[in-house]
Amino acid sequence: MPTSQRIGWILFWLVWMSCSTARAAEIITPETVPGSTRVNAEEVIDLVEKVSNLVIIDARIALDRKQGFIEGSHSLPDVETTCISLAKLAPGKKHPVLFYCNGVKCGRSAKAIATAQSCGYATIYWFRGGFEEWKAKAYPFVTE
Repeated sequence: MPTSQRIGWILFWLVWMSCSTARAAEIITPETVPGSTRVNAEEVIDLVEKVSNLVIIDARIALDRKQGFIEGSHSLPDVETTCISLAKLAPGKKHPVLFYCNGVKCGRSAKAIATAQSCGYATIYWFRGGFEEWKAKAYPFVTE
């Protein structure tokens, strides 16, 4: 197993363990997730404009998504992210995918990235600031 994949699994385990505790609301995600490219809100917009086949995955649970979501994103909570569910949205391991969740205190997108890496996806973007940053910058979003 390549080192980056091992690091991904370790990160996945750490985030999962953190989310399982009563202090999950106090999680601060790592600055980077090895094997992914971290982007901010402006870079998300740039990617959407430049990468026509980019798939944006909202790794939050349905209750969070009801508060709003980035237009064009697909709901795929981290707990439902598998190689099969990813393949339905992003066919081919080189298909570019971008993951986000609530923000820097949410580990769901990092967890979903670890799953994507274990499935062999190679072009992964991480919007660490997530929906919190998106709303703070007053970018448009959709509500159900």
